Amino acid sequence: MKLITLLMLSAGILTPGLAFSAEPIKEVQNATKSTPAKSAQAAPVKVTSVEGITEYKLANGMRVVLFPDASKPTITTNIIYMVGSRHENYGETGMAHLLEHLLFKPSANFGIKKGTKSPVEVLNSTGADFNGTTWYDRTNYYATFPANQDNLRQMLAMEADRMLNAAIDQNDLWNPKTQKGEMTVVRNEFEIGESDPIGVTTERIQAVAYDWHNYGKSTIGARSDIEQVNIPRLRAFYKKYYQPDNAILMVAGKFDEAAILKQVNDLFGRIPKPTRVIEPTYTAEPTQDGERSVTVRRSGGTQFVGAGYHMAPSAHADSNVLGLLSDILTSAPSGRLHKALVETKLATAVNYNTVSNLEPSYGIFGAIVPKESNLDAAQDALLKVLENLKAQPITQEELDRAKQNARKQIQLALNDTAKLTIALTESMAAGDWRLFFLERDQLEKITLKEVQAAAEKYLKTTNRTLGRFIPTDTADRTEVPGTPNVMSMVKDYKGQAVVAQGEAFDPSPDNIEARTQRSALPNGMKLALLAKKTKGATVSINLRLRLGTEASLQGKAEVGQFTAGLLNKGTERLKRQEIKDSFDKLNAQVAIGGGAEGVTATITTTRDNLAAALDLLAEVLKKPSFPASEFEEFKLAVAGRIEQSIPEPQAQASNAMGRLTDETPAGHVRHVSTLPEQVAAIKAVKLEDVKAFHLNYYGTESATFSAVGDFDTNALKTQLNSLFGSWKAKQSYTRIPRNMKAVAGQKITLDTPDKASSFLLAVHPIAIKDDAEAYPALLMANHMLGGGALRSRLADRIRQKEGLSYGVGSFLNVPSQDPVALWAAYALSAPQNTAKVEAALREEVQKALSEGFTDAELIEAKKGWKQSEEVGRTQDAGLAAQLAGYLAINRTMSYDKAFEAKVAALTVAQVNDALRKLLKADAISVITAGDQSKVGK
Repeated sequence: MKLITLLMLSAGILTPGLAFSAEPIKEVQNATKSTPAKSAQAAPVKVTSVEGITEYKLANGMRVVLFPDASKPTITTNIIYMVGSRHENYGETGMAHLLEHLLFKPSANFGIKKGTKSPVEVLNSTGADFNGTTWYDRTNYYATFPANQDNLRQMLAMEADRMLNAAIDQNDLWNPKTQKGEMTVVRNEFEIGESDPIGVTTERIQAVAYDWHNYGKSTIGARSDIEQVNIPRLRAFYKKYYQPDNAILMVAGKFDEAAILKQVNDLFGRIPKPTRVIEPTYTAEPTQDGERSVTVRRSGGTQFVGAGYHMAPSAHADSNVLGLLSDILTSAPSGRLHKALVETKLATAVNYNTVSNLEPSYGIFGAIVPKESNLDAAQDALLKVLENLKAQPITQEELDRAKQNARKQIQLALNDTAKLTIALTESMAAGDWRLFFLERDQLEKITLKEVQAAAEKYLKTTNRTLGRFIPTDTADRTEVPGTPNVMSMVKDYKGQAVVAQGEAFDPSPDNIEARTQRSALPNGMKLALLAKKTKGATVSINLRLRLGTEASLQGKAEVGQFTAGLLNKGTERLKRQEIKDSFDKLNAQVAIGGGAEGVTATITTTRDNLAAALDLLAEVLKKPSFPASEFEEFKLAVAGRIEQSIPEPQAQASNAMGRLTDETPAGHVRHVSTLPEQVAAIKAVKLEDVKAFHLNYYGTESATFSAVGDFDTNALKTQLNSLFGSWKAKQSYTRIPRNMKAVAGQKITLDTPDKASSFLLAVHPIAIKDDAEAYPALLMANHMLGGGALRSRLADRIRQKEGLSYGVGSFLNVPSQDPVALWAAYALSAPQNTAKVEAALREEVQKALSEGFTDAELIEAKKGWKQSEEVGRTQDAGLAAQLAGYLAINRTMSYDKAFEAKVAALTVAQVNDALRKLLKADAISVITAGDQSKVGK
């Protein structure tokens, strides 16, 4: 806790104008009934005694702190409830503060019972100096009054009654008939705060600084919550927190300790200890990872700039050090900020705003700047002082002066029992009243080195949120409308005509094969056309151009990527926007992408728009203009995406996997370069090379085309022949065989600093293709091991059972033409859990190999896989892609039918044998990428 600021605020030495909104909400201001215990209560138990202040504990858990002081004829009572705005949930902002108001309303035996005085009447009749305050971690009610038994008896009885029997009445809060209540009083308090632009700015700073924690919300709450607070929720809040085991009663002044202890026990000890448990809050604010800023524009007479920083919780040793540092920086006339801003006339005042918090806290340094002065200059001066302390270190003289100021404030508090009682409220908010004395003692031990270290640790750019208030005579804001009554909007809505329905299509391999027409254009382009009636008369097409040879594509990987990426960025006739607008008018969803080996174009549109969409696609493919401006924009975007991925664990691990299994030399069209090498290659691409690549390599003699959906088959064939039947590339096409390095048992560890997540890949090449006898069995084995969605051996163990990973699974990539299959498993986790994930993954793989899968697992795997295949064939775009791919390898849907039959006939023995034959535990290579400084922590 910052002793200097704490004491000055508690003692009223800092005015609201200087402290901004650093004061708890103060009120001049009731709860729910419970039955007192009838049996005699146990005697209080002494807990501790410090410097004449003694703490006792009642049997119901209530803490009582007594400090007699006969030097003044007054008594101060201060009851603290350990509840504040930190404990509020969604829709409850301001609830702790509303309760504080309502506890000054009549309770069962004070104002409601006939002939009794209300709490306010009792307080006034004693001539008390009283108030209630609400803050982030606590709420308190205090009163200082003449020391006599009658006053004390009334005050204690009132506090005991409103702990137990406050009404929390709807009519007290807001009477719907009279249209009056405390709600409008609280709302007006909110409005008063909203009229203070500097206070609002400090609230905005803290709101922007906090992502999740309630310290980022103002204690007074949101206006909408104040106006619409739910009384049952408010009563539940009261019943939960306004209980003896959550309260501390402090009594100070002129009294007999034994007598008052008995009186307190008689009144409060009979309140039953509640059975409910107050769960500790657990929301922790993440470390701020960069400077933030906010600007407020309102009516005001001066400007303001403030810099806020996350700081240690008040009970932490650093907090005491930071209190001295804030005094060194802000006190007048010696404070560094005073000298840099006030003496130079950049500002009229500087100050520091902080509070006593149980959890990690916040501090704001600010400067009030004349309206006509340069706010930027004041901001620069403020930040230069705050964030340049490493270059301009704190001196011993400054520390000694700050310590002496703290000693003075402490002594003044110790000499005034009433003010000390109130000051200890903030110590309680930080954790315990004894912190006041503990931190006083620690004050003398604080060294210059510690102050300097704290300055450099906390006052840094990445921990800063900057706030600026700029006065404006005319507010220009966007008032967003509220949610309309949707039910009234849709009540009588009838809609437009029903969309035309499609046929009931059977997605079986036999029916798809029977309905598909295959042919070829004169230049060799192959076609697969499946016409059917679809909902909305939609149709999906897939066109894939295959380009070049292994030799001719040497060194052209990036050029080919640029060529494919720039096709739709302009034609000889149309600009980029015109192309997009034209496709949009045709309701055509279009995607074009690829690289040096080929480019794929897909379109989903309607029967009536298909012809026009194909005409436009042909223009894009055959007559691109490759504008220089688009080329440069594309280059920056591609390089930027790769650069953005370089620090990321998934990108690093995936690149490492590609490089691990790649056996092609540099320059080969499939060679896998490092990510920085890829950036360099992208930046080296020249526009003239892109134009030349398109001129020499693009054509459709080796292309495949498929269409699935509502179209006229003959008309489509005629159009395709017209558009693509004679388009040939100058450079011939020859398929490049796929290869893969036979790696086994490798371990690669990659460091990705400052990343909260890590990525693991387990890799195992397998020399088969998709006509291998063991492929169906291996497919099912992978499905059970890690291929099922959220349900597999790996997911059950690593995600469901151990909770180590959000995403974990495995996949099997088996090509059709070359025996270069790859099995791989993956897992996301925290870096400190990566080793556990790897161990669990290896254990599950070994268990599958040694014990095998069960019949029950295989039955479920077959069922899930088959249904997934059926669903896939109902998606026209996906089916079109499959048919186009099959054209290139001369395959029909009979392959799918036969493959499904093989899967259906599998036995668990065949599956286990295939896994043991093709997957070897010691041959698995593991790649991990994450922040290595967090590993094992």
